[in-house]
Amino acid sequence: MIELPGGAFLMGSDRFYPEEGPVVQVQVDAFTMDRYAVTNREFARFVADTGYVTVAERELDPADFPDGDITDVQPGSLVFTPTSGPVDLRNWRQWWHWVPGASWRHPHGPDSSIDELGDHPVVQIAFEDACAFAAWVGKRLPTEAEWEYAARGGLEGATFAWGEEANQRAEPFANTWQGRFPYLNTGARGWVGTAPVGSFPPNGYGLHEMTGNTWEWTADPWTERHQVPAAACTCGCSPQTRTEATGGHGASARRRVLKGGSHLCAPEYCFRYRPAARSAQTEDSATTHIGFRCAH
Repeated sequence: MIELPGGAFLMGSDRFYPEEGPVVQVQVDAFTMDRYAVTNREFARFVADTGYVTVAERELDPADFPDGDITDVQPGSLVFTPTSGPVDLRNWRQWWHWVPGASWRHPHGPDSSIDELGDHPVVQIAFEDACAFAAWVGKRLPTEAEWEYAARGGLEGATFAWGEEANQRAEPFANTWQGRFPYLNTGARGWVGTAPVGSFPPNGYGLHEMTGNTWEWTADPWTERHQVPAAACTCGCSPQTRTEATGGHGASARRRVLKGGSHLCAPEYCFRYRPAARSAQTEDSATTHIGFRCAH
């Protein structure tokens, strides 16, 4: 873990998406943060020690399907599948699909595995799963403010975790979509999908992949704005609920703040591989681009 001194910083941005504002000064106490996202190897040790079953591996709750029969809906999760060509970017269902059998062990479905991906960040992780792992190791999830403070690496107000230079170069600073979303990705530093932790340069605090690679859970409930209520973001940047994806309602699902963007972020669709960027996700949802790291 990396020890962070804490202090006051300007949180948020007023230059990109509305939910990132307003810019507010926030005081963060000293804390420690994992240098890397939690990996498949680490999560496997947790499961072996505790017998924990993730949300994606559990049977769906009939209470979430009051108007229909879920007998044909098997446990699984949302999997990203590239389209064959350009599509309307307002409809995320064209590249996100519910796949029975998808879980952290089989991130892209039952025919996939993590056998050669031990040092990649674990994905298909719901909020409850992240909290359970954190408790097992005697840590916790970071707050949104802690996460953003850590991601900035001491660069006050910078657009990216590395400064102002855009991430379009021969050796990208972050694992983000390279090409045309959602059908053509040439890979960042050779990686299409997740990359092993530590594959991209650290920020000023020595933390790796704070932006790109995988979205990361924080402890904070979602709010539409920092302190000031406003209309919800309508960009459709992330799939919403596990139950919605399978035809249920999921109306009671609580949303939490995700930070950092992922390997699926592209400027023309989801320009969120920035410290100030944030996204809402229901606690019961897991996907091929959501992971986490711990704080203490």
